[in-house]
Amino acid sequence: MLDSIDSAMGRLAVGLVAVHAIKVTDVARLSLTTPDLAQGTLRLRLRGQPHTVYLDTLTRHLLDEWQQTRQQRWPASPNPHLLITTHSAHHPALPPVSHCALRRAFDQTKITPRQMWRDRVLDEARHTADSVHLVHLFGIHPGTAVRYVHAAHPDKALPSIR
Repeated sequence: MLDSIDSAMGRLAVGLVAVHAIKVTDVARLSLTTPDLAQGTLRLRLRGQPHTVYLDTLTRHLLDEWQQTRQQRWPASPNPHLLITTHSAHHPALPPVSHCALRRAFDQTKITPRQMWRDRVLDEARHTADSVHLVHLFGIHPGTAVRYVHAAHPDKALPSIR
């Protein structure tokens, strides 16, 4: 799927959603200080809470590829966001990358960011059946985690209380 995307920025954005279930709005707001390559992590805030993402080999490769591209194209960009475009690199307001710029990458995969996020969380729920694990792994709300576990394992769901 990543091979169908024609930009390093797009591959990184799709990889972060597909592998780590980071919502595309959070991907757009990542700062240059979010990645800690020495630790192999991304430190971000989800739902107002600190969250650490441990990078796998693929995501680390995509991050390296993007950082090299960003440095080559816009070495003097003052924009503090990790993902930038020609329009945002030197924009005086220092905005995050636009949703339209990210949408192009997802259009190339033919999967919406929301569906990709849902599929990733559901896949993990199928493997673990542990809602606490989903909360820690993806930084999602406990109620959301329980719903995904119930969807993945309807036979293990408790009956509704009336």
